[in-house]
Amino acid sequence: MNKVSLVILAAGMGSRYGGLKQIDTVGNNGESIIDFTIYDAIKAGFSKVYLIIRKEHELAFEQSLVRHIRPFVEVEYVFQDKDDLPEGFVCPEGREKPWGTTHALWACRKQVKEAFMICNADDYYGKDAFASMFNFLQTTVDDQNYSMVGYRLRNTLSDSGTVSRGVCEIKNDQLDKIVEIAKIKREGNDIVYLNTSDVWEALPYESLVSMNFWGFTPNVFALAEKQFIKFLKRDLESNPMKREHVIPTMVGETLHQDYKLHVLASENTWFGVTYQEDKPYVVKQFEAFKQEGIYPFNLWEVKGE
Repeated sequence: MNKVSLVILAAGMGSRYGGLKQIDTVGNNGESIIDFTIYDAIKAGFSKVYLIIRKEHELAFEQSLVRHIRPFVEVEYVFQDKDDLPEGFVCPEGREKPWGTTHALWACRKQVKEAFMICNADDYYGKDAFASMFNFLQTTVDDQNYSMVGYRLRNTLSDSGTVSRGVCEIKNDQLDKIVEIAKIKREGNDIVYLNTSDVWEALPYESLVSMNFWGFTPNVFALAEKQFIKFLKRDLESNPMKREHVIPTMVGETLHQDYKLHVLASENTWFGVTYQEDKPYVVKQFEAFKQEGIYPFNLWEVKGE
């Protein structure tokens, strides 16, 4: 069996949420969503976890999460630093915001040497997603074959406000096109988004969307660097304080070049804490999961203690 790893995107600012949502407590035994993500990944067969965080958050992650999971899985930090840029580029003075998930992916280039999956820290994906991705990474992945788990748009919305999603077009179970669409919401019986003409336009309920759940080899780091450099040259001057580049955009820009991207469709309901108002629903969901026996009360119980 090949060693495959889980990489977790946990360096975001959480501006809409109003805090460090990656480790905010949602479980009735002090867990955050990331606890359930790592638990599901271990059960699926993943043997190492890389946490992409900001250096100043290391102590908070160590105390609230990592010290509990070290008996169960190997853990390594990857620090996303806004000053870590490709040669020839300098971070604009005054910028605080990280550069987005493409940059976070690129930040792994010196540490991750094996096939891996990457996902968000603050999203709940469901057990099946990890099992499907682990199987793909064991059987199919190579430098010409990557993958993503796609979710139905209707299963990925927030009742607390609009969301951004990478909306996918699929042909023969492979990603043919992906477009990052902002300001998507449910309106009555429809799902709509604000188009470039500032008009609310409908999106199909059954559309598959990316929730940042990808399977790659380390070869992807060169691809991420290439697209990130293009982004810096193209977009940096227009908004040097907040502009960022994300993995769905990177994939959309490079599809049909050197690799195929296989889509593993999930019918599970995604949920997360995009907004503070989402939290009560998430808390109730995890409490119900434990009552149903899907998760034990104590995820990280060490036998004999």
